[in-house]
Amino acid sequence: MLRPLWTAAGLLLVGLGIVGLILPMMPGVVFFIAAAFCFARGNPAWEQRLLAHPQIGPHLTAWRSRGAISRKGKRAALTMMAFAAALTWWLVGWPWAAVSSAVLLAVALWIATRPG
Repeated sequence: MLRPLWTAAGLLLVGLGIVGLILPMMPGVVFFIAAAFCFARGNPAWEQRLLAHPQIGPHLTAWRSRGAISRKGKRAALTMMAFAAALTWWLVGWPWAAVSSAVLLAVALWIATRPG
């Protein structure tokens, strides 16, 4: 009964992942990780297709096995987060930019501590 919902969520997340690969400030791999999670519950064949994908699959298996993020991925994520923080300070200002920057800093520290 829930399988179609998991599959639909996986498809939505794959769509967001594709958009994330195109847009520089939106992470793509995170959505593919979530899509694989959904497909594991809704459509295991599609999960296997994601895991076997030549570009996305290695990132998914590294995350599943070791919780690892590639150095290139870390560098891109941290650079975009710094850019987003600066843009928020410029466009929004105090106090909202401080809240946003605190969240970005916490996430950046978490990303930096993941194995590479």
